[in-house]
Amino acid sequence: MWTTTKLTDKAKILSFLESDRGYAAYLIGDLEPALYADCTWLGAARESRRVEALTLHYRGLDPPAFVLMGHAEGLRAILSHPLAPRRVYLTCRPERLDLARAFYAWDEITPMWRMVLDPARLPPVRAVPDDVMLAPLRPAHLAQINELFVMGGGLAFSPAQVELGVFYGVLHAGALAAVAGTHLVSESYGVAAIGNVFTHPDYRGRSYATLATAAVAGELLRRGIRTVVLNVAQDNAPALHVYDKLGFARYCPFLEGPATKR
Repeated sequence: MWTTTKLTDKAKILSFLESDRGYAAYLIGDLEPALYADCTWLGAARESRRVEALTLHYRGLDPPAFVLMGHAEGLRAILSHPLAPRRVYLTCRPERLDLARAFYAWDEITPMWRMVLDPARLPPVRAVPDDVMLAPLRPAHLAQINELFVMGGGLAFSPAQVELGVFYGVLHAGALAAVAGTHLVSESYGVAAIGNVFTHPDYRGRSYATLATAAVAGELLRRGIRTVVLNVAQDNAPALHVYDKLGFARYCPFLEGPATKR
């Protein structure tokens, strides 16, 4: 017999998430106060009252993120709960796909890899040519960052995202040629997620994004972050090759995509 409850005790939530820290890295970061306010956590337990399944509904994105984690029957109990959200961006492990499909109709499903950094394998940042500068990016660079990401159809960043995250750029003759940054940084919980990596089309093939990504990873390690992760599509062979060289290992496969409750 499964009991489903809304979880509000951060220590109890964290205890469950730590059982699969690599997969749960984003969720652990969402325990930060600024993000936690937009979260609804549902847990399922049996007679022992130990949480064996959990979902996170994060309303800070559009569509909101909805992540499944844990025991299949516990998740079934949660997904049957009235608080289970309707329109979401759903994430689950492949072995939970059939269960997720029983409750949600996916618009599309993207197979992904969660990769986790092995600090011992991160190479030192290599020297750059004289006309190139590798530098941390600040809110003062925001206009250049947004101009670059618009080329790739990306969304605009806010000053707070750049100020609170870790962003590095490669500038070629003063122009921003490539950027890498973070989706989240939680020094309190020792987790960070790298993302927002993009290179100007005119500068591709020069390893500028690799330089910027290595710099971001190095900065996170210097800050004492012990779990650095990133997501990459399973069919993105060039990116996988780069991240492998930077010391990231494939931790687990997962599936993601927009979905609507049946």
